[in-house]
Amino acid sequence: MTVERHGSGVEYEAIAGYSRVVRAGSHVWVAGCTATMEGGAIAGPGDAYVQAQQVLRNLEDALAKVGARLQDVVRTRMFVTDISQWEAVARAHGEVFGDIRPVTAMLEVSALIDPRMMVEIEADAFMDT
Repeated sequence: MTVERHGSGVEYEAIAGYSRVVRAGSHVWVAGCTATMEGGAIAGPGDAYVQAQQVLRNLEDALAKVGARLQDVVRTRMFVTDISQWEAVARAHGEVFGDIRPVTAMLEVSALIDPRMMVEIEADAFMDT
């Protein structure tokens, strides 16, 4: 079985030694995506909804690198630094995954790697090859 590994170019991947997305056969795993935009800026400082939207765009881009689509996602995990913002994050997630309906979890964490980051989402997908 061939294993594909792709990065997104963010500095943390090289430091920590991980890939943004890995595909092994029909299985795909996407590492935690944040609201980091091209060039390293963080989208929507202080706005969990805007950050979640950017996170989900980044997740979609990662999936595309291995030929997967949002419709292939079977599980997501959402990490938020302020659980009182859960509705904003859930709304953005629902706008993308409302008809796809992967299993999911949302957890509050004390911090993400950059204090401006409020949301991180990872995903697992299964492709019908």
